[in-house]
Amino acid sequence: MKKTELVYRRILQEAESNRKKLTQAGIARDLGVSLSTVNHALHPLRKMGAVSVSLRSFSVVDTKKILMLWASIRNIEKDVIYATRAEMAAKDIEKTMPSTVVFAAYSAYRLAFKEAPADYSEVYVYGDGEEVKKRFPPKAGPPNVFVLEKHFDKMTKTQMFTDLWNLREWYAKDYLNALERRLDAILA
Repeated sequence: MKKTELVYRRILQEAESNRKKLTQAGIARDLGVSLSTVNHALHPLRKMGAVSVSLRSFSVVDTKKILMLWASIRNIEKDVIYATRAEMAAKDIEKTMPSTVVFAAYSAYRLAFKEAPADYSEVYVYGDGEEVKKRFPPKAGPPNVFVLEKHFDKMTKTQMFTDLWNLREWYAKDYLNALERRLDAILA
């Protein structure tokens, strides 16, 4: 995940918690990135009217625009650090995962909302590729276990959205539609 994406994730994470007035310095400090990285990430948001920048802070004006920008630039395939095939149902794969992973995409949705808008066979997680490899060794065939580079310890609804937005399985749309209905209050 690019540093600018981490900035967008953090802004949206704060917006999910109804904190819409932030500082560039605070985000830079929390993420361990430079102030210029945060400033660079805010540039397109300012240009499209998604944030309003003042001397010492900025305010989120349009959360949905930020989410859509992030979703459109996200490249989930570049974050895959390990992929393999497991001849198991998705729920069994999830049960076998190390406790240190953060579930993403379909699994994250099902676990967060206790429902699945469609059946799925791929399991995406953020975690340590070597740790997952011990439980799911390399195997030939179309991969259905994907480990993404881990940058955080907690899944957010907006992170879930951007991940689902970038998946090509036909049922990703079902999950996106269901999640978008749940995000309406945040995106308002």
